[in-house]
Amino acid sequence: MYILGFDVGSSSVKASLIDAASGECVGSSFQPKQEMAIQASKPGWAEQDPELWWKYLKMALTDVILQASAEKESIQSIGISYQMHGLVVVDKEQKVLRPSIIWCDSRAVETGNKALEKIGAKQCLESMLNSPGNFTASKLKWVKDNEPELYRKIYKIMLPGDYIAMRMTGEIKTTVSGLSEGILWDFKKQKLSEQVLKVFDIDPALIPETVPAFSIQGVLTAKAANELGLQAGTPVAYRAGDQPNNALSLNVLNPGEIAATAGTSGVIYGISDVIKYDPLSRVNTFIHVNHEKESTRLGVLLCVSGTGILNSWLKKNVAESRSYDDMNKLAASVNIGSDGLVVMPFGNGAERLLGNANVGSSFSNINFNIHTLAHLLRAAQEGIVFSLKYGIEVMQGIGIKPSVIRAGNANMFLSPIFRDTLSGITGSVIELYDTDGARGAAVGGGYGAGIYKSLHDALASLKKLKVIEPDHSKTGQYQDAYAYWKTWLEKILKK
Repeated sequence: MYILGFDVGSSSVKASLIDAASGECVGSSFQPKQEMAIQASKPGWAEQDPELWWKYLKMALTDVILQASAEKESIQSIGISYQMHGLVVVDKEQKVLRPSIIWCDSRAVETGNKALEKIGAKQCLESMLNSPGNFTASKLKWVKDNEPELYRKIYKIMLPGDYIAMRMTGEIKTTVSGLSEGILWDFKKQKLSEQVLKVFDIDPALIPETVPAFSIQGVLTAKAANELGLQAGTPVAYRAGDQPNNALSLNVLNPGEIAATAGTSGVIYGISDVIKYDPLSRVNTFIHVNHEKESTRLGVLLCVSGTGILNSWLKKNVAESRSYDDMNKLAASVNIGSDGLVVMPFGNGAERLLGNANVGSSFSNINFNIHTLAHLLRAAQEGIVFSLKYGIEVMQGIGIKPSVIRAGNANMFLSPIFRDTLSGITGSVIELYDTDGARGAAVGGGYGAGIYKSLHDALASLKKLKVIEPDHSKTGQYQDAYAYWKTWLEKILKK
């Protein structure tokens, strides 16, 4: 018996097939092999065609089925993880009306700021725990204001994962966790936010019905099954945003536990059982996948939009033909602090951590007589880590204090410099596991379909690969480098 998971990101779509009994991954693939295109026709915009997600999902699944030689009847459940905060709009025929406005699009920042003023910052944060910012609700309001004819055709709005589930089941649904990530959930009243809908003048009929994150949310239609090469009637039994799902994949489910990712963006995600919020909404609180009315589970999310994308930009444009491993080795030849070279990684749109400012990436204090490519590569990785440290200081103000950080053995966590710097500057132990978003989605689907009796059983096969302890002999060097980096950031924010 197999369980199938998909992770629909902005760079690629990944599929993983898991043997439900052993937990072994028997097939895994991602498509496209080069990063998926993001359309940015204006500064600060970021869009993708949802049809591309479906196309690459099918291609990745084909690879996986061939690898595993699995019979379609043996696949008993499907789980979906997806890039958070995107907006997909469809008409009554379930036809997509425009490209998706994805997570790193910042066009709706001012729309969200105006809504915050109208609702009142205190009331908004106490009820929604977040500013509307450039989240999904604000993106929908932008469409309403700027594309009114198209807006009138909208039947339902969705998050990216809701769209994929719709393509599979023919049903348009979402989750309470999804509503919270779109800033459409009232935590006080435990229902759809009337305040946000009213201030944006959004008809509540546009919002899909909700289903539990772990539940049979629909089954594959004959049409979808034919496209995918799967069995009609296979249950879609889990959906969650990529960061709550990453936490699930790492068994981060209870208060005090911390998950991290460092792909295109970098995220620290901590679990809390207390409803708290950052007064400046620099970090955000959403409903976690295992939240229940009688058992509060919230995810406090720090996101830095420009992290791994900075490293990949350097690889494409500066490091020429070098591999990431070569880049890491070159960077390791430079001292902690990069001899004063400072890099800001904020080149992927507005940063919530910086009050939704779009300050861009920058390379500062370059000395032509000292600094080399090696310095640039190390300073970039340090800049990424220091931006996460800056955000962790905000998280500590609302009770999230990482002592152990769990992450998948992937992306920036493959870099010794990144790992050692993050461990050194935070004082945290880093645990790396053999898992990823698609595997987490598969496990979630297995639990949602009743294949596993508990999440403990579902995650029993999770394997720890590596532990990184902070090197206390270098603590002072890391702290000095971070303090220097922070002075440059403060100069930028004062401009």
